[in-house]
Formats: sequence, C-alpha cells, structure tokens
Amino acid sequence: MSGGADLVLRSERVVTAAGVEPACVHIRNGVIEAISAHDEIGTGRTVVNEGDAVIMPGLVDTHVHINEPGRTHWEGFESATLAAAAGGVTTLVDMPLNCIPATTTRAALELKREAAHNRCYVDVGFWAGVVPGNETELRALSDAGVLGFKCFLVPSGVPEFEHVGEAELRRVLPLLEELGLPLLVHAEAPDLIATAAGGYPEYLASRPAQAEIVAVEMLIRLCRETGARIHVVHVAAADVTQLLRAARRDGLPISAETCPHYLHFAAEDVRTGATVLKCAPPIREREHRERLWAALADGDIDMVVTDHSPCPPDLKRGDFLSAWGGIASLQLGLSVVWTGARVRDSGFAAIARWMCAAPARLAGLAHRKGMLAPGMDADLVVWRPESTWTVQPAQLHSRHPFTPYLGLKLAGAVEATYLRGEKIFARGEPAGPCRGHLLAREGASWTSPT
Repeated sequence: MSGGADLVLRSERVVTAAGVEPACVHIRNGVIEAISAHDEIGTGRTVVNEGDAVIMPGLVDTHVHINEPGRTHWEGFESATLAAAAGGVTTLVDMPLNCIPATTTRAALELKREAAHNRCYVDVGFWAGVVPGNETELRALSDAGVLGFKCFLVPSGVPEFEHVGEAELRRVLPLLEELGLPLLVHAEAPDLIATAAGGYPEYLASRPAQAEIVAVEMLIRLCRETGARIHVVHVAAADVTQLLRAARRDGLPISAETCPHYLHFAAEDVRTGATVLKCAPPIREREHRERLWAALADGDIDMVVTDHSPCPPDLKRGDFLSAWGGIASLQLGLSVVWTGARVRDSGFAAIARWMCAAPARLAGLAHRKGMLAPGMDADLVVWRPESTWTVQPAQLHSRHPFTPYLGLKLAGAVEATYLRGEKIFARGEPAGPCRGHLLAREGASWTSPT
C-alpha cells in the first residue's frame, strides 16, 4: 500500500462492489486512491477508525424538488442540501418544477444555477423540463449540461409546468435519443384520474393503479419505437413492475424508481385528515407495498429516491382535495429504507445498489459517484444500522421540519458525511461551509464556477 493519503477511513463494514468487508478507504485530493485490507493503513496523515460503523458511498438522490428560485419559502438550496448531508446524501439532482420560472429554458436554468451558487452543502445537478411548446429549447438545455429531462402526463399541480401527451412525446423522444439523455416521466394516464372528495379513500380511488399501468404501457410502446431512454418516476402500483420486467427482457432502455413513502406507509393506515401523507400517485394498499419490496429485491425496480417535495405546513391544511401533494423526506431516506429492508433480509449492499449506484447511473454520474472504488469521488456516509432514533422537528434541517415521519422510530443513524474527502456533516450539525459543486453533463458548454 502506497503511503501519503490525506485521509484513511477504516471500518469492519465497508460497502464496495465486492460486498461488505473490513477495509480501509484511502483518500487523496478528494478522490478515493485505494481500498485496502483492514490492517493495511499505510502512512496517511489522518486515520479515522470507525469501528464497526458502516462506511458506504454517499447517497445519490435524483428526485428532489428544491423550489428555488420563486418558491424559496417552501425550500431552498441551502436548507435542502444541508438536510441531504444530514441524511448521508452527497449528490442530488434538482427537479425542474415548483421553482419559478420552471427549468424549461436555458435562461431559467441559469437563474437556478445563480441561486444555487456557493449555497450547496452537497453536489447538485439539474434535470430540465419537457412541456408543451419548448421542444426548441431542449438542445440548448442539453448543451448547457442538464443531466436529462422530466415531464408529466397529468397536471403537475403548478401552472408553470404543463403536462404533455403522446403527441408531444413522439416529437421529443427522437431528439432525446439523439442527445443520449433520459426522459423521466410522471406516469399516470389523465383519462383515468377523477376529482376526489375530501377523504383518503376517495382520493385513493380517484388515482387508481390502472392509471399508472396504462401510462407505463404507453411509455413502453414509445420506448420500443424510438429507442429513447425512459425512466418511470415514483412507482406506487405494483403491477407496473411486471410490465417493466417484460420490457427489459426485450432489451428496452427503461428503468424505474420507487420512494421511501411507498415502502413504509400503507393506505390502510392513513388516518382521517392525515393530509401530510398526500402525494401523487397516492400511497396504495399494503399489498402494493410488499410487492414493491419484492420488485426491488428482484431488480424489477432499479432504485429508491425520495421525491422530496416540501411545502409550508399551511399548504397541507384542509382535506385531500385541497392540500398540497408532496412528502418531505430528503434527510430521512436512508433510515426509512433501512428500517424496512432489515426486516426483509436486504442488507447494506442492496441499500448501496438502490440508493447510490443505480441513481448515479440514471444521472450519468456513475464514473464518479455512487460507488467506493479507486478513482471515484470520495463521497461517503458513515452510519450505524443498529442505532434507532425517533424523528423530532429539532433534528430536521429542511426549511420546514414537517413530514409524516415525525414521531416515528427509525433504524439507522448517520454519524458523518464526507464530500470529496471533506467532512460536511457530523453529530447532527454541519461540519463546515458549503462545499458542494454544481454538476453538468460531461462535454457540456457550461462548467461550474465553484
């Protein structure tokens, strides 16, 4: 083992592509220089012995609504990225809506980057939007370094980001295939969505599982025709996974995600008036939850990302017809997923696959993020899976500590988070100033000033 590493992290449980084993992670100039046996410490300047804490790649969360600029009172780059660091997330990709203006033009993208500059605790990339009429902007957004595109097949909930239909998708998918960028799709069929009354049973019935199924069937057909890479966001209906399995058996470039709330909650447990749990697609019955877990284990769902969609608490008041639909969970994803995974015989390697490696691949960042290996960015999370804790508002770093997980006991506590070898979060507090970079696709015409 060569000496001179800036930092060596050592543990009995280090998660690499080879599995979970005792090892040392050697870091130099913000990059992983080597991974050695547990007793091969070398002559690094600083050696941190983490005992039996798990050392894992920093999480990559590719579904985060930061909302700045325009709705910064909902969430902002500084508060969101601090919450991310607290939860072991070292890279996130910001969604193009709920900010004003929506990220559907290159000019809007630059406004968002200006808002984020020097105000991020973790690395941040950007998705851009596909909306009616912005086809001529897509190449410019690609040139500017967005990591891909996002669209809705149903109304998004905000007027700045209109939904598209099959006709628009047929126009843009050949271009996205040429650009080599994925299209992330909120997949519900609008013809099957009804206006709900105010209770949860009525809201659930208004957005049936069949709406997801019909939408994904259409996406698979377009994927087959165009060859474009399509990613289905926040799968809640378990029957969708059978369609995905068949499509990928045919070699189609289609992938999918689910979210912590679909893996933790069940419709049968949603109390009257619990609008904090409103989201779209809705949290479905317990049967769907268990089949989603099985689909993750089988590889029919690729990843788990949060779909962090926060808002001020007053927007969650009222009934399930009027309340804002979105769940805040950016800081809690690792603990929520581990709480469920550990009782379903899924281990640390599966967590790293679902929450680190697979999202990094989706965003085109797998050459530097999502894995502990020589040459990768030294982004790591140190956490104790046996520790349990109860979620309290004072522990949360989002702008509004308002989430359906308040008061719940979760397993898995983050002890420290490292970004390019620098500790950015430890013992419940930030460990220094904002060090996050703004990420752009390789070969883009834009480079980060950070």
